[in-house]
Formats: sequence, C-alpha cells, structure tokens
Amino acid sequence: MPPAPIVDPSTIDTTRVLFDLETIRRTNLQRFEMEQLTAIVYADAQENLIIGYKDVSNDEFWVRGHMPGFPLMPGVMMCETAAQLCSYFCHFVKLVGEDAMIGFGGLEEVRFRGTVRPGDRLVMIAKATKLHRRQTTFETQGFVGTNLVYHGRVIGVTLNTRTSE
Repeated sequence: MPPAPIVDPSTIDTTRVLFDLETIRRTNLQRFEMEQLTAIVYADAQENLIIGYKDVSNDEFWVRGHMPGFPLMPGVMMCETAAQLCSYFCHFVKLVGEDAMIGFGGLEEVRFRGTVRPGDRLVMIAKATKLHRRQTTFETQGFVGTNLVYHGRVIGVTLNTRTSE
C-alpha cells in the first residue's frame, strides 16, 4: 500500500521558484547529464521539508535507449533526483559547510508506482527524519501531477570535497 503524501501534491505551487538552477549549482556539484533538479519551490528548516522539481525533456541522455519509442525515466534517476534534493536541503540548513556535500549512503523501501516521461514535471518532496553531520535520513516522494510515481528513504553521508594539492 502506498504511503500517505508528505504534502498534498495538489497544493504545491511550482510557479513560485525559491532557488533556480543557477542557485542549485552553487551547492550541488552535479553537472551535465547528472543535474537532476530544475528548481526548488519550498524549503522550511523548522519542518525539515523541501520540495523541488525536475522538468523532464526529450534531451535527457537516457531517452534514446530507455525504451526506444516509449521513453521512461529510469528509476535510478528518480532516486538521484531525490538524493540531490536532500543534499541541497542539508546545505540550506547549514548542516554541512562549503567544503563538504551529502553523498549517497543508501536507499531503503524504494518503490516505483508510475511512469515519468519526457514532457513531465517530476515534483519531488523530501522530509528529513534524521539530520546529523555524519548521516542523514529523508523520506522522499515523487509525483507527476497528483500521481505518486516514486517513494523511498534516502540515507546520506557527508563527503569532504576539498582536494589535496
């Protein structure tokens, strides 16, 4: 049975962008094909809640091969979108500094309940249940319109991004 929505997707206003792609890039290091967030529309440190979205285009690297004639966003890319949203939240609440990032530590209870295709807007919601500088845990959900297409628990670990010279 699917979980109850963390936030009712019909109440999310994606027209009020808080952080655009350029702002996201200042924190999240992913580039080119691995950038999975278009914008963040809600962030609340008191509620430990963040909402963002990815506009899925025909130019995605996976469209040509997954599946020819019927392109479907791979589940692993939905997981990556959720992880990038969680990582951004950790910087938003200043859990990690500029010389660190939150990397994947694991996934639990992940389920895919619908498809995401080019032209869709994947709205991702993440709510932190554990925020510690060494490990974080988030409950995450993805929606296309009001349809739940993904949910899972994302575990993050702090990674040092300083390079030795």
